[in-house]
Amino acid sequence: MRLARHLQKEAQAQHNNSEFTEEQKKTIGKIATCLELRSAALQSTQSQDEFKLEDLKKLEPILKNILTYNKEFPFDVQPVPLRRILAPGEEENLEFEDDEEEGGAGAGSPDSFPARVPGTLLPRLPSEPGMTLLTIKIEKIGLKDAGQCIDPYITVSVKDLNGIDLTPVQDTPVASRKEDTYVHFNVDIELQKHIEKLTKGAAIFFEFKHYKPKKRFTSTKCFAFMEMDEIKPGPIIIELYKKPTDFKRKKLQLLTKKPLYLHLHQTLHKE
Repeated sequence: MRLARHLQKEAQAQHNNSEFTEEQKKTIGKIATCLELRSAALQSTQSQDEFKLEDLKKLEPILKNILTYNKEFPFDVQPVPLRRILAPGEEENLEFEDDEEEGGAGAGSPDSFPARVPGTLLPRLPSEPGMTLLTIKIEKIGLKDAGQCIDPYITVSVKDLNGIDLTPVQDTPVASRKEDTYVHFNVDIELQKHIEKLTKGAAIFFEFKHYKPKKRFTSTKCFAFMEMDEIKPGPIIIELYKKPTDFKRKKLQLLTKKPLYLHLHQTLHKE
């Protein structure tokens, strides 16, 4: 996926800033599309219309000889569209509709390349005597349309009561697999602060994000949070709330009345 994003960036580069011709950039964009199709095939449980490994191997000579390649592209695909990842709060300024009512023209203009690629997890901090570290395993999230989410990932942050970051923000890699009503992650998040050093009223936020092809940007679908009194070893399920993310926790609206939650497992480490 990272290679696909780099290729996409090059394909969208302005003419003056690129070493490639417009035709070569179109080919690079098509290769990026094929890489995304292969990534989707690996995550899919369906077997039809998969982009196979043998297909992927056909792209190698094209990529190696991109400056001289002038034959017809072997697959009938369009260059991958430019993606836009919105900064926190930015999507509140866009005219967006509920996910239940998808359609219409995209409000986000395709004018910027995502600065943050999913997969920015940080290692566990060094232990300190008498201090506690927390590992949160994000197991899965329950959504009624889980199987339809494109490139889903979760952004994890720790905020004080005013919504100010207390630790570096981390993004999970794209989900490991999807099924009807669950997106599975099975990934460990290492909290970047000892529990005892967190300010009173702090909370850990989990923002579920996915790519919207019609609008060409990555959007927050819903969020969940965990407060300090919920930090204890073992499994925990927490409720999902409607976007936009309310870091101050003042105007919370449940995403659904259905029993769908974010499933976590906590491990505490103390010297």
